[in-house]
Amino acid sequence: MQALHRFIEERLETFGTYQDAMLTGEDTLSHSLLSAVINLGLLTPEEVIRQVEAALEEQDAPLNAVEGFIRQILGWREYMRAVYLAEMPDYASVNVLRHEADLPDFFWTGKTNMNCVAESLRPVVEHAHNHHIQRLMVLGNFANLFAISPQQTADWFNEMYIDAYDWVVLPNVLGMALHADGGTLSTKPYIASANYIHKMSDYCKGCPFHQKDLLGEDACPFNALYWDFIDRHEKRFADNQRMSMMYRQWGKRDADSKRDIRKKAKALRKQLQDGAFDTP
Repeated sequence: MQALHRFIEERLETFGTYQDAMLTGEDTLSHSLLSAVINLGLLTPEEVIRQVEAALEEQDAPLNAVEGFIRQILGWREYMRAVYLAEMPDYASVNVLRHEADLPDFFWTGKTNMNCVAESLRPVVEHAHNHHIQRLMVLGNFANLFAISPQQTADWFNEMYIDAYDWVVLPNVLGMALHADGGTLSTKPYIASANYIHKMSDYCKGCPFHQKDLLGEDACPFNALYWDFIDRHEKRFADNQRMSMMYRQWGKRDADSKRDIRKKAKALRKQLQDGAFDTP
């Protein structure tokens, strides 16, 4: 309860505006850090919601912060539980995109030269926790674009996080982050190029890879891999309204450009296998 009150007093006010932000060296930002104690049952979801709701009524927190936080607890968290109860046990083995690559060793050490990945892994290695955008839009995005096995990825989340339980990990990882369930949980995969990470963080500033480069030797791997994902899964997603703009952009590229992107993506996946993104 003290942890909940501290969040309300110190960080809730900025949660609505900055919940998706990422900043080097800042592991808490505006987040509550309550997921583990809620999942353990030390706080009930209703207790948390009532306290946060009271902060709105007492004008200690703005509507966008309170609404955004309650939606995470009452909306998303309960939705994950419902999907798990409805879809298990078969849900644990979903892999509609047929991604089979091995998860790289640096997911356990955090030692990689991709700065956004390293900075997202660091708090997991140090504290068994990071926040939802690091989980979804950096680490989940990495696993999806590099075609990592969904089951290996979910196992890693279960092994590494202090708030991990099957009922919350499997829907969030297999469904939301990796779209391995083919759309049971969400209507589109949450993939992104370097541009998203650049907008939402300062990670690109300290990275040896170039955020704006697509095909160069030091181009950010997320860029070519993003468009390669669009290409490889065109049959599945081309008619998805939420992805129509991306497919229009892909369709405007000439054959040579598409060939170069496919070649670059294939080379990047080989580099991952060869340890090119590891650091000592």
